Amino acid sequence: MEVINLSEQNSIIHQYLSELRDRKYQQNRLLFRNNIIRIGEMMAYEISKRLEYKTKTVTTPLGTIDIPLPKNDIVVATVLRAGLPFHQGFLNVFDHAENAFVSAYRMYTNREHTEVGIHTEYMASPSTKGKTLIIVDPMLATGGSMAASYEALVKTGKPKQTHIACVIAAPEGIDVVRQTVSEDTTLWCAAIDLGMNEHKYIVPGFGDCGDLCYGEKL
Repeated sequence: MEVINLSEQNSIIHQYLSELRDRKYQQNRLLFRNNIIRIGEMMAYEISKRLEYKTKTVTTPLGTIDIPLPKNDIVVATVLRAGLPFHQGFLNVFDHAENAFVSAYRMYTNREHTEVGIHTEYMASPSTKGKTLIIVDPMLATGGSMAASYEALVKTGKPKQTHIACVIAAPEGIDVVRQTVSEDTTLWCAAIDLGMNEHKYIVPGFGDCGDLCYGEKL
């Protein structure tokens, strides 16, 4: 699996990440969601460079011109609910893509909240056979929900290409995904942080992405 860490190169993504991490900025949910969307748009642009292209003749009011256009059939899949704004960023770029949604969430399995299991309730997806599958989820912490989502999605058909995109990843989650996905998968990260705390949250991270986007849950 190829891992691409976009924080290793200078770009405006650093500004968006700094605002996502800042506790003062986090009080503005609209700004928080918009920064997740913008990182999704920029990551989608980077992934677009890996697609296959075919030249198409376009007729303008004054003539014709040959333009290379993507020929991939794309499925953008996300993990509910934190993935929704990230997913929107990808859709803003890949506006012809099909879409898939997986309901997978962490459940603490002990009283101390130090052990985590993954519960999957629902999936809606087209066939991914022969298509470019892009799975987007802002946080790659334990890797459990991403691994479960990948395994569920590829049961609908073997993708031609697979990309996984996250805003922040922990090394532990990357290792879990590496053991689950096909070798030709590419993992895109806006940043790779130090690791996880005892409650399986990424450190320094920025907290619970779903709560910061939409409000705290029961």
